[in-house]
Amino acid sequence: MTANVLTPNRNADLLIQMVREYNPDVLVTLESDQWWEDQLKVLEADMPYSVKCPLDNLYGMHIFSRLPLNDQEISYLVEEDVPSIHTTLTLRSGKTVRMHFLHPAPPSPTENPESAERDAELVIVARSVAESDLPVIVTGDLNDVAWSATTRLFRKISGLLDPRVGRGMYNTFHADFPFLRWPLDHLFHSQHFTLNLIKRLPSIGSDHFALLTRLTFFPMKGADQEGLDSDASDHDWAREIAEEQDVRKNDVPEPGESK
Repeated sequence: MTANVLTPNRNADLLIQMVREYNPDVLVTLESDQWWEDQLKVLEADMPYSVKCPLDNLYGMHIFSRLPLNDQEISYLVEEDVPSIHTTLTLRSGKTVRMHFLHPAPPSPTENPESAERDAELVIVARSVAESDLPVIVTGDLNDVAWSATTRLFRKISGLLDPRVGRGMYNTFHADFPFLRWPLDHLFHSQHFTLNLIKRLPSIGSDHFALLTRLTFFPMKGADQEGLDSDASDHDWAREIAEEQDVRKNDVPEPGESK
């Protein structure tokens, strides 16, 4: 379950009730500060594994999990005040999944008109996970729509799949404006997984709806799934985006990978 809670929102009980109703194995909250961390502490009885990064700048992030998390690392890949979380998740079968939780900054008319920092974060994560032999999930509020050139570039470079393709938009923002909504909250997965369910959840008082995705680890069946193919121009563009921000794929933590 991915939930951008909106920092000043104080309807934590609605999120807690939703978690108990839908029973996700993993919850990631975005924009969660220390107040939200304190409220969500009640989830730890059932979700004892966590990574916590409370911030007051709209980029706080928390992970709560029923399943073990290891190799945890909080990184500031492109901007010094915008974190991402990288960890492994151990499935009940014992298989290890490489997880990346992202919330890059959106375009800003005054600070970031061309979304350069966001795009750089996406491409270096894409280039990093493309080389992984592990099952991979990347999720979060990417502040980008599913059909944008940069999101499509992320899919091409990473090789990951978008479970919404062919199923619907699942617009998660803006919760208050039914006629002006965009799919900003994403989950991408490797071919090791097949989709059971994807669902936009009811409002919790945030400007985002939470997104629930249920996957099955089924590598043999998933191998037939097709993503987007990349070509030389895609890789050249990805390198250019990263070089403009002086970041590289080696900056991205590689949880679970043999060194």
